Amino acid sequence: MRENRDAPSPLPRTLISPSWQEAADNIAYDSATFPPPITVICGPAHSGKATFSRLLLNTLLERYKRVAYLDSNVGQPEFTVTGCVALHIIDKQTPDLTILYLKNPDRCVFFGHVSAKKESNSYFSSIIFLYDYFRRGFYQVDETDNPCKILLPLIINTYGWVKGTGYDVLVAMLRHTSPTHVAKVCSSSESKNLPNGLFWLENPQRKPVNLVHICYGNETSYLPKIMKKEACMLRDIRIIAYFRQCLPREMNFLNHKEFCDQLASVPLKEIPLSRVQVKHNCCQVVSSVVSQGLNASIVGLAVRSSAIAENNTPWCIGLGIVRAVDSSKDQLYLLTPVAPSTLKKVELIIQSTIDIPICLQQGFGRAWLDKF
Repeated sequence: MRENRDAPSPLPRTLISPSWQEAADNIAYDSATFPPPITVICGPAHSGKATFSRLLLNTLLERYKRVAYLDSNVGQPEFTVTGCVALHIIDKQTPDLTILYLKNPDRCVFFGHVSAKKESNSYFSSIIFLYDYFRRGFYQVDETDNPCKILLPLIINTYGWVKGTGYDVLVAMLRHTSPTHVAKVCSSSESKNLPNGLFWLENPQRKPVNLVHICYGNETSYLPKIMKKEACMLRDIRIIAYFRQCLPREMNFLNHKEFCDQLASVPLKEIPLSRVQVKHNCCQVVSSVVSQGLNASIVGLAVRSSAIAENNTPWCIGLGIVRAVDSSKDQLYLLTPVAPSTLKKVELIIQSTIDIPICLQQGFGRAWLDKF
């Protein structure tokens, strides 16, 4: 039974379709689900997956103290910068479904692209890597585990690439994760939607799963329209918000130019080149051409995993903007909010194809020309 159903709630339920809330309730309060539910939310782009994932997250947090959230939407992630596949462990509701939030992930893999189409194999491996980490740490009980271990529900929000290779990746991911629930969000355009039924299973009769259909149409036309905003603008907002952490939280700005100038004046941090490897497209970059690809780019700062079970996939511990590479001094200079003590652990610099927002480029150009 759902507790405190009539209690005052901080969530703006008036923005949510009753059928969407009912679907979230059915997943969160499914009495037949033990261990806790693992829910995959899938559907075409701009169909409302992100909004429903937040609604479901808030609803699950009414029943569970903590909820795991695996965000595989590298183009428009919910709680990280673009280009990341991340696992979050969340213990507080999001009071407003229309606001973008940045959260520190429990584990993160830096994919480095705004589209999963760039490297589909690497993209799939990142998802499976994080899911397996979740299973070992938060969903698996064996003889060596603490008998009082609390298992967590999991939400997997997927990328809106559901045709061709994207469909194959989604099918493989669904088969590997074996969710208890699949929320299939449907667009008003039938040609864009996923196939009917348990499309990813070769023998549906042998694998019980709860399939939840969510229609995005007139009934939900008054939902927050965050997914319909300009994608590039939202990516820039996330990047700017991330590097805003380089400045004191209490610092205020009169205008955008002042913010960019202040950010460009932040002292750069240094990483010895000889201590790290530079990788691009999963391949190591030859040292003689490092400066050509790194300068004025967004990079992932990563550490290697030592566990055999994790297949040495590097964990991303933060991002940086490379300002200069000085081979003669064996130094890489970058802007990053990562603490110096954590920066010392970095073993890999992962290149990306993510653009620096134009406003930051202009501000950096004015200030950094005086430094170098």
